[in-house]
Amino acid sequence: MPFSTEFEAALRLAAFVAVFAAVALWEAAAPRRQRAFARRARWPHNLGLLALDVALLRLLAPGAAIAVALAAEARGWGLLNALAIPAWIALPVAVALLDLAIWAQHVMFHAVPALWRLHRVHHSDLDVDATTGTRFHPFEILISAGVKCAAVAAIGAPAVAVLVFEILLNATSVFNHANVRIPGALEPWLRLIVVTPDMHRVHHSIACNETNSNFGFNLPWWDRLFGTYRAAPAAGHEQMTLGVDAFRAREDLRLDRLLVQPFRDTPGGYAIHRRPERNPGESENA
Repeated sequence: MPFSTEFEAALRLAAFVAVFAAVALWEAAAPRRQRAFARRARWPHNLGLLALDVALLRLLAPGAAIAVALAAEARGWGLLNALAIPAWIALPVAVALLDLAIWAQHVMFHAVPALWRLHRVHHSDLDVDATTGTRFHPFEILISAGVKCAAVAAIGAPAVAVLVFEILLNATSVFNHANVRIPGALEPWLRLIVVTPDMHRVHHSIACNETNSNFGFNLPWWDRLFGTYRAAPAAGHEQMTLGVDAFRAREDLRLDRLLVQPFRDTPGGYAIHRRPERNPGESENA
């Protein structure tokens, strides 16, 4: 299958636009939670951050993961190339292993305080919807791109598997952040094969122990396997408080504030094994 930077970018953009439009319509028709802010207060800033991220990647590392996959295939790098397994097995195995790598990266962005400062830009959204799935600081995006390239080389992932994974990751990030209502009878079964909005929304709770759970974006199995799965927030989905305690003002939703947020010295923290500071008498689930 021939690959080019333009082909990859066009395919990923088309898939993203289709999924985003479908999820946005679903949110309007069947919202799970009442919005704290109108879309106009958040969407231009979240999508503006996405535009900066895309421009930066196109400038510094266009098609980097695909390029590494093609180089690995040509030079025999990585586990799957060393095993020389059939392509029809290599593709799903590579997608699953790449998903595990991104899950582990996500855990590290919560475990290392310096990385958490970057990642909390994503968590400080005061509503969670389709645009939250696109809200990442440019420095986090660049680090993630480097981790992804290293994972592709180590796994020996075929280029087509990398492309499939990138499309799935973008689509599921939009889907699992969606403010949508899934029928109660379907939701527990659906989360056996994919991370659902109700499963991932727990991860955006203001409560530290809930934030440090449900790290998956695509496949839901890793959290169950490694003991970080939490079925539901203690306060319930309608009543749970979203975001982080240090950034609760409307002004903090602005694009300029998002870009400088990692460099602001703020009290509290949500890095794993660190407890956020609280006022006397304030409970952990406040």
